[in-house]
Amino acid sequence: LRTVFVLCTSFLFPSPPLSVAALPRARRPLAPPLSRTTRRPSSFLAAPAPPSFRRRRARTTTTAASASALPPLVEPDGTPLSPEAAAARLAGSRVALYFAAGWCPMCTSFEPSLLRFREAAAQSGKPVELVYVGSDRDEEERIRRTAAMDAICVAPEAAAEVKRRYKIWAGAECFTFGMGRRSGVPALVVLDAAGDELEFLAAEAQGVRSLQSWPIDDERGIWGR
Repeated sequence: LRTVFVLCTSFLFPSPPLSVAALPRARRPLAPPLSRTTRRPSSFLAAPAPPSFRRRRARTTTTAASASALPPLVEPDGTPLSPEAAAARLAGSRVALYFAAGWCPMCTSFEPSLLRFREAAAQSGKPVELVYVGSDRDEEERIRRTAAMDAICVAPEAAAEVKRRYKIWAGAECFTFGMGRRSGVPALVVLDAAGDELEFLAAEAQGVRSLQSWPIDDERGIWGR
């Protein structure tokens, strides 16, 4: 009778189904606390640099490579400029070699307009940097002129090679370099970001009008871009 009673009770009052929610949850093991000596994953140490840093580093490297392609440069007082120091000065600028001499009336009359052009370019966010290639009669005159123009200068011992390369020298130097020049002074050679010639500005023949030929918006002429 007891057995029959239990069976009947089970049939009439079945037990509710077991739900998942009713099961006891397994506790996740707690992670051990980090100690001061715990090292971070190697992937954190090898994380790539932010894009802005990579662009800045690439720009600096590019400008340094361009500056190293230039002849030796000096400050107005004659202090040598390393490629790194030259790169820092030229970064983001449009660069041109400026061939001139202090004893040349055409040069001295052209330079006020050249410096106003440089100032206007800087104010418009398109800075210009001049690299002076002098035909001055002595070192004292060269230092005075480059200081007045706030321009770096091709080292005097390298100036002759630069004049021969671009075939630009003063008439008074024809005895030294010959007659096979394309221009006298003043003249400018705008350089691209690799240090090669981008545009020739015939200031001796055209004067101030030659500055209109400067490709100021050409991205190839922006150093360290």
